[in-house]
Amino acid sequence: MSSIYISRFFRLLILLFFQVLVFNHIHLMGYITPLVMGYMVVCFRHNSSRISVLTWGFITGLLFDIFSNTAGMASASCTLIAMVQPLILKMFTPRDAADDFKPSFLTLGFWNYILYTFLVMLILHGAFYLLDAFTLADWILTLTSILGGSVLTTIIIVFIELLVHSKQKKKHHA
Repeated sequence: MSSIYISRFFRLLILLFFQVLVFNHIHLMGYITPLVMGYMVVCFRHNSSRISVLTWGFITGLLFDIFSNTAGMASASCTLIAMVQPLILKMFTPRDAADDFKPSFLTLGFWNYILYTFLVMLILHGAFYLLDAFTLADWILTLTSILGGSVLTTIIIVFIELLVHSKQKKKHHA
């Protein structure tokens, strides 16, 4: 059980490192920034403890807030997706799935995993950018940031998943 927490902690550190030093400096069209730290919540297993998912989601957002100076927006957004992640995952989980079902390309299928990830990222970006704007005066800009960020983040997460699973396949074949 502790090895799961250690691997989550290292995943959190790696995601935070890349989010703060790389992805926070990407601004496509001046508005679209990927929030890859949401990948931390996407990876939780089907029957993970609700308190565990919420705690990890909050800690992920809090650390992002501390290092990115976003004043609680990431904490609120990551906690929100941690709350809805089990519900969204349940929509895509096969009926015959094991209790410790982990979402991935292999378990959900390619397109279901992409759709699952996109929905979680859409909620994350929606909450984050609506809290950032705190108004709908420039709703086109906000909508562009939400949709563009969700698509870009989903693409990045797909590449991360492909990288992780290709390394796992090589490890099993060796």
